[in-house]
Parts: sequence; structure tokens; C-alpha cells
Amino acid sequence: MSLGDTIELSLIKQMELLAAQRQGVVSLAQGIPSFDTPESIKKRAMEAINDGRAAAYSLTSGLSDLREEIEEDLERGGMFYDFEKEIIVTAGSIEAISATLLAVLESNDEVLLPSPTYASYIQAIRVARGVPVFVPLDESRGWLLDPDNFQKRLTAKTRAILLCNPNNPTGSVFASRDLVKIGELAKEHNLIIISDEVYKDFIFDATIKENYFTLASLPAFRKQVVRIFSFSKAYAMTGWRIGYLHTDRDLAQRILKIHDSLVTCAPVVSQYAAMAALRLKPDDLQVYMDEYKIRRQILCDGLDKLSDYLSYIPPLATYFVFPKINTKMTANYAGSLVLAKELLERANLAVVPGIAFGPAGEDHLRLSFGRTRYDIEEGIKRLQLFFKNT
Repeated sequence: MSLGDTIELSLIKQMELLAAQRQGVVSLAQGIPSFDTPESIKKRAMEAINDGRAAAYSLTSGLSDLREEIEEDLERGGMFYDFEKEIIVTAGSIEAISATLLAVLESNDEVLLPSPTYASYIQAIRVARGVPVFVPLDESRGWLLDPDNFQKRLTAKTRAILLCNPNNPTGSVFASRDLVKIGELAKEHNLIIISDEVYKDFIFDATIKENYFTLASLPAFRKQVVRIFSFSKAYAMTGWRIGYLHTDRDLAQRILKIHDSLVTCAPVVSQYAAMAALRLKPDDLQVYMDEYKIRRQILCDGLDKLSDYLSYIPPLATYFVFPKINTKMTANYAGSLVLAKELLERANLAVVPGIAFGPAGEDHLRLSFGRTRYDIEEGIKRLQLFFKNT
């Protein structure tokens, strides 16, 4: 069978497609910020369009000016990468991840995936002829990594580890000591670590944010780590499809060949927009974070009133809550997918079933507070009415 016959559309997209067929649906499903892209970013993009600078391809690795600005931004975070050979501008994070997987995997190579993890990773591994191997996160410790669990799942076919930190869907932030142990494991066994850090700007606790750690900052792991970032979330640019990766030059040049074959280059108008995004000051983005904190509280307050049905760990980061379906509800529903479809059918509320994020996600739902306050408040009302009548 062809690849198109063997992989599936992610359950996130499946739920959104089902919701699009109905009238009056409130969606807390897909992770799309409700905010518009900042005006300064749109202005820079329009200038590039009007001047004719966005009409032609860029270099496959991206505009030199953008890569230089990314290099400078990385230096401010204690990471030192050459814009000429070690930074590639990509069409969002998932293209960067896919290009990396295609560059490093051979047929039936295994990729260790913390579970729960972002749904699209699973299919991206399969597209690259790989095999996802799920490593459960420790829910009792706030969904943290247990490096020993990774060690136990190593085989002769293990080739890579794919991390989402901060984690989607759980909202956890992995501890630096655990990440270093994962890095040491990767170095010992010659594994690649793909670190997707799209939610690094969505950490709510000031101390945790200040001490946020990435393996890409340690020279000892330079040859092991491919770090990936997208402008989609922090800058409300999901439709612009723009991100980047950076890694050691030898691996970067292998990935570049795959990136070229997939997209030629990232959208040039979006590259100019990304330059404007990098020039924003932290205070320019703080207004978003302040609002997300309020929305997180609204959703958590609502879930507190549903404690007979759902329990949750407050998220430290991202704009998702990942409540567990309590035992009295799991007895009524044969899994999170059945419950999610019932919520859509009976309450006109779209959520993502936990099974979308791997086996450890089962018996959970993912709810987004990236949507408007109205959506969140109305979503809670619909959850309350649904459970009251169940």
C-alpha cells in the first residue's frame, strides 16, 4: 500500500473537520491563538510585497538577513550557531521536524517519543519510514520526563528522540537535570535529539521562565541536538507558516537537502514578517501572556466546578489544559475519542481526545485557552450542561 493509504489525518484535524460541518460550534480544540498578528509585523510584510522583495525565491536556507537576526537572537540566549551553515529557515516547525526525520532515519528506525506528545509527530515519523516508540511521562510528577524509561526502551534500531518542551498537550516544562540525562544517553548511543520549543515563550511562572533550559545551549551536545522554533504561537502567526532550526553544520547540511526537496524555501513574505517579529521587545508580547494567564484561570476555575467528572494538573506553560476523565465517566465512554465525539454531537463543543497524543494520553481531553474568553466561558457552560445530563 502507498503511504497515503497507511497513515491517518491527526485526530486534532479530524475533530476540526467534523466541527466545521456543524453550525454554532465552540472550539477549544486546535491550538490557534485568537489574537491577530501584531501591526509592525504586517507592516513589514506589506512593505516587502510592495517593494517586490517577496516575489522571488530566497536561498533555500532562507534570507541571509533573517538568519543573521536569528543568530543574534540565539546568542542572547547563550546559543552560538553560524547563520551561514547552521541555521535553516523553514515553513513552520512541523516542516523542520519532517525534514530532520527524513534526513536522519533509515527504514524502520525507531524514534523515542514522550507520551503524551504532539499528535503530528507520530505521523511525521511514519512518513519518514520510522517507528514511533512511546515513552510515558510521569503524570504523578506533573508529566515530567523519567530518563530511566528512555534507557529501558533503547534498541539497536533507536535513532532519535523527539521532544516537545514545553510539552503539548500537558503544559509541563521538563527539568534541566532530566534533559541533561537524556542528552548524555543520546551522546552515548549516537542518537539525534529533535527539540521542538515552539512554546518556550508561553511559560507562566517567572522563575521557571527565567531558568528555562535547552540542550542546544550546551556545546557538549551540539552534534546531537536539532533545536526547532516556530513563530506561529508567540507572535500569533499560525497562518504565515514560518520557523527555523539550528544544529551542527554537518547535520544542518544534510537536512538542507531534504528541506530544499520539500519546499524549496520558506515563504519569502513570511521571512520578512519574521524579521519584524524578532525585533519586537519583550514588553510587546507581554500583553499576550497577561491575557493568556487570565484565560488559563477562567478555564481552570471552570474545571474546578467539574471535579466530579474531570481532574487536571494546572499547566505551567503552553495554552492547553489536559484534564483526566474521572472513573465514573470512563465507565460510560469507551475511550476519549468516543467522549470527544459525544461532546461535539450533543454539546456542540469541539475538544481533542487524549488518545491523539499517544497511549498515555488516553482517558484525557485537551482543551485550549488560546481561544477568546467567550469561547472558554461558553465551552465551560457546555461541558457543565453535558455532564449534568449524562
